[in-house]
Amino acid sequence: MSVQLRDIAGELAAVLWREHTVYRERSGGVVIRGEHVRRWISLAPAGGRDEVLVRAGRILDGGTTAPARSEAVVPLAAGTGVLAATCRRLLAETAADAAPAAPGRGAPGRSKRSGKGSRPKSRGKHTSFGSWVILACVAGVIALYVYSTAMRG
Repeated sequence: MSVQLRDIAGELAAVLWREHTVYRERSGGVVIRGEHVRRWISLAPAGGRDEVLVRAGRILDGGTTAPARSEAVVPLAAGTGVLAATCRRLLAETAADAAPAAPGRGAPGRSKRSGKGSRPKSRGKHTSFGSWVILACVAGVIALYVYSTAMRG
C-alpha cells in the first residue's frame, strides 16, 4: 500500500501544484507539500482496504505544519481525477479557514468558522413568527394601557 500511495501522490502532486515536495511519513502515509501556496496534503491508508484518508493543512511561518484543517476518505478505485477534486475542495476549506478576518470583526488570530453551523440567511425581508408574537404582545400592552387610562379619566 505504501508504494501505491507514493505513486498516487506523485501523480496527484503534478496535477495540484507545479512546485511540490513528496515524502513518506513514519506512519506509512505520504505528504505533498506546496511551499509556494503554504499548504500540505497527506495521504494515508484508511480503515477500508482500498481507501485513502486525505487530510489538508497549512504550512506556518518557519516551515512547520499546522494540524489538519479538514479530511476525507476516498476510494482508490475512484482515480486521480476524483482524488484531485477532493484535494482541491479540502485545500479550499483550509484556505477559507486561514483567511484573515476583516477589521472590526472578531478577535485577531481566530478563524472565521466556528464549530457550530451557521444559520442560513433569509432571502427576503419577511417578518418571522416570533417577531409577530412580540409585536402582538406590545400592541396588547399598549391597548391595555389606553383602555385603563380611558376608564379612569
